[in-house]
Amino acid sequence: MTQDKPKLTPAEQRQRREDRLVTIRLRIAIGRALEDRGITTAAAIGEALGMPAGEATKLLTRRQWREGDVEQLQAAAVRLGLTA
Repeated sequence: MTQDKPKLTPAEQRQRREDRLVTIRLRIAIGRALEDRGITTAAAIGEALGMPAGEATKLLTRRQWREGDVEQLQAAAVRLGLTA
């Protein structure tokens, strides 16, 4: 027996699309800031973002939307001194 996923309301779908755009913009901005500072290794990225290296790398590279990504990316941007 398979369970159907609950359907998202139009408002939830709209919010997910908006969140996805925000995450893309933040990932690009954070990636540029790290590159400009010469921070390229996973360990250095993790240190710069204040999280374990693997978690930082996944946050910046994953393609699938996950709950909490926007908040984590915003916190990373603030830590790097980026402004919206």
